[in-house]
Amino acid sequence: MGFITYDVNRYTPKQMMVIPLIVLILSLAVLGYNMATTGTLLTPGMDFSGGTAVTLFTADSPDMLRETFSGYPLISVDGGINDGKYLKFGPMDDASFQSLAELITERYPDAKIDQIGASFGKTLQGQASIALLLSFIGMAIVVFVAFRALVPAGAVVFCALTDIIMTAAVMTLVGIELSLPTTAALLMLIGYSVDSDILLTMRVLKRQGRLSEKLSGAFRTGIIMTTTTLAAIAAMWVVAAVGQITVIRDIASVLIIGLLLDMMNTWLMNAGIIKWYMQKGGAK
Repeated sequence: MGFITYDVNRYTPKQMMVIPLIVLILSLAVLGYNMATTGTLLTPGMDFSGGTAVTLFTADSPDMLRETFSGYPLISVDGGINDGKYLKFGPMDDASFQSLAELITERYPDAKIDQIGASFGKTLQGQASIALLLSFIGMAIVVFVAFRALVPAGAVVFCALTDIIMTAAVMTLVGIELSLPTTAALLMLIGYSVDSDILLTMRVLKRQGRLSEKLSGAFRTGIIMTTTTLAAIAAMWVVAAVGQITVIRDIASVLIIGLLLDMMNTWLMNAGIIKWYMQKGGAK
């Protein structure tokens, strides 16, 4: 069932909601397994786990750099423009860090070294989690005040939560770490999700006319909005990938994953709930 030929009025509410519910259950299973095996829902990046980031400009290949720093916990070597290299090292003791700093200063005097302590990383992780939670709670309060009806408002909040859970599961599967940039992307995703869900709910509840016409009109407008946003973010991802701009690439990756999942959740899950609500006379 593709979105081009998808008819929001063709299926019953139960048929519309079954696919998102199955994906949600699978996503919870993925996150639960990751929690059981690693102790965290998402793999923390260097921002949260601690480590050392080194930016240098050299013609040395990534393999040569891995050999040079083979005695240290080198995690990754990312390339950039103008022979720029971005190296990530895992946590290490003070003696190892001093030795690493001396080696880098000797071989690459123009290099930039940034260190994040493990305790500071945990503090950042806690603050990021609080920001994500408070943003979600604030969104839920605004939605419930705006609609003042349990089912439509609950559907918007539930779909936003589902978007976050599913996106987190995909991040785990494809190896995208939880960092400050990807946390910001998840916060942005809450806004995108609520935007499309509120569009659907407002069109159906506030406008006059037949339910089928209101659903179809909301679907056309919502799909155009989301696909336009996806195209812009996809272009940003391509530019970041070509230029090896890791931060922007990760943000764009999370947003693309989340928006694709939001299309499913909005026009299957939320639309199914709203259709069921209207058919039961909830608007009255």
